[in-house]
Amino acid sequence: MSSRILVVEDDPSIRLGLKRSLEFEGFAVELARDGEEAIQRAFDKKPDLIVLDIMLPRVNGFEVCRTVRKYDAAIPILILSAKGDEGDKVLGLELGADDYITKPFSIRELTARIKRHLTRRRQAEGEVDKFEEEGLEIDFAGQTMSVHAEARELSTREFKLLQFLIQNRGRVLSRDQILNKVWGYDYDGTPRTIDNFINKLRQKLGDDPTSPKWIQTVRGSGYKFRPSA
Repeated sequence: MSSRILVVEDDPSIRLGLKRSLEFEGFAVELARDGEEAIQRAFDKKPDLIVLDIMLPRVNGFEVCRTVRKYDAAIPILILSAKGDEGDKVLGLELGADDYITKPFSIRELTARIKRHLTRRRQAEGEVDKFEEEGLEIDFAGQTMSVHAEARELSTREFKLLQFLIQNRGRVLSRDQILNKVWGYDYDGTPRTIDNFINKLRQKLGDDPTSPKWIQTVRGSGYKFRPSA
């Protein structure tokens, strides 16, 4: 299946040019003309990567990046901008963008960067089938877990939550990011749902609630799985 690219660009000629060039490279391309449309399509179409202009009508690209990243920790966001100012680049990256290309750019360079980020995402999403560390053994495919050789029962949702945390180990994940990845965008639950599941997972992992070893709380931000040693 072709990777789905959302191109967000208000200039009609650039937008059409990017669509044709990326489709020629084998990508499926969705288009958005302004920031509001971009946010809507990001949630409705669930693209694999977003190519995002900064100077957009209605909602600028920085705000689009901020909004999308709040709910999706993994989707690559590649910013295109006529602004080459270092401050803008830094702001874009701080808001969660994965890359920043200044106009004018070559389509070959853009395509190469897109392919690189898509490859990294596929590797990240598929790399955790099993986890073994300090007495904790997890088989996600077989849905089994043991702590110091003692079997622990987890629900399918708990395995999915734990896998998402481990795949992003060391990275702070907000409650909204977790909720939308593990439960889905249409779920009507609240961030409190995440707290309850985290507490149950900690008990099954044998984590000390006052000083958890595996799943750490980042006050005001969310949770992260303990970074690699």
